[in-house]
Amino acid sequence: MKFTLQREEKYNIIKVDEEKLDSTISPDLKSEFLTMQGQGIGNLIVDLSEVKYIDSSGLGALLVGNRVFTEGGGSFVMSGVSDHAKKLISISQLDKVLTVLPTVEESIDLVFMNELEQGLKEEGDAE
Repeated sequence: MKFTLQREEKYNIIKVDEEKLDSTISPDLKSEFLTMQGQGIGNLIVDLSEVKYIDSSGLGALLVGNRVFTEGGGSFVMSGVSDHAKKLISISQLDKVLTVLPTVEESIDLVFMNELEQGLKEEGDAE
């Protein structure tokens, strides 16, 4: 699987550099998500702007990433999702589970908002 990883202090961005996210790539993507989470990465933005086609195994990999990062208290945001993939996500009603935003910049903003909310919640619990 071809991808690029951009590491920042509060988040990481993985850009999938493939046209298809299918059964040939999905196991590698799942493995990458688990590795990143195991390394202590809390917030992940998945840039799918190069991906034109996603099948059910690709959605499964994205669901694994979503579960791993959100259960750990972090954010998992997808951006640059093609129209085909948006339809698939909507038809399977995963739009209620997955966070999909149009651009990486909006995804970064959401991660920072979630970090602020988390900090305020922890502050409130401490009092």
